[in-house]
Amino acid sequence: MSAILLDGSIVHYEVLGRGRPVIFLHGWVGSWKYWIASMQVTSTSYRAYALDLWGFGDTAHNVLNYSLEQQSSLLDRFLNDMGIGKIALVGHGLGALVGMKFANRFPQSVDRVMAINCPLHIDAVNSRLRTASASPQELTEWLSSRTPEANTALSDASKADGQAVTASMVGLQTDNLYGTFRNSNIPCLLVYGDKDPAVFAPDESFALSSMTHPVYLDGSGHFPMIDETIRFNRLLTDFLALDSGVSPSELQMKEEWKRRVR
Repeated sequence: MSAILLDGSIVHYEVLGRGRPVIFLHGWVGSWKYWIASMQVTSTSYRAYALDLWGFGDTAHNVLNYSLEQQSSLLDRFLNDMGIGKIALVGHGLGALVGMKFANRFPQSVDRVMAINCPLHIDAVNSRLRTASASPQELTEWLSSRTPEANTALSDASKADGQAVTASMVGLQTDNLYGTFRNSNIPCLLVYGDKDPAVFAPDESFALSSMTHPVYLDGSGHFPMIDETIRFNRLLTDFLALDSGVSPSELQMKEEWKRRVR
């Protein structure tokens, strides 16, 4: 286990590979663990880091650190402490919101963002998650496929502090996250499982930038990186392989995704 201390509090992370840095940020359920397969694939060409955000996994619990602002500050301080420059960000749910918040604050530090099942506004979140009345364990049972693989990948779910989930919803409601991010023109691939019960994908009327492109994975749920690992990782590696500054809409040119991009 690797960790750094920020103001005397432990921040847990794991790292694999060498090359340009890719940062993986988990969602409202689980920890860094469910990125293991994606880290292994990317580590052949990149240096892959996965962090536990404040209140999750083996990172310290402190309610004062749970806002999206503080979670993005965790990432900023981690990068500074580790001497990491411009990054590709891969975030899921909460991690995608933190990634967008970070990009809004430090756009010069972000080369591209892959945001998986990311709500672009508060109404895109199912009320069961938005009200945070369910425990982390109940959320896991609701969102997970409960296969042996999923149970292993989400084994840290019970460590989560429900207050961290609540704080992210407050941030999403009060901060025009995507509106600000859209103006940055950072390449962003939005990935949605069409069977995700927690987050609703934007419809055609929602204004996306020319650098933001959605992909809808038919039959996929809240955790495509666990339930459809090979398919998800193929999309991930194709996105990371795009030249810097290129819109992810270029992925449409690949036969693999023509059938799955709407």
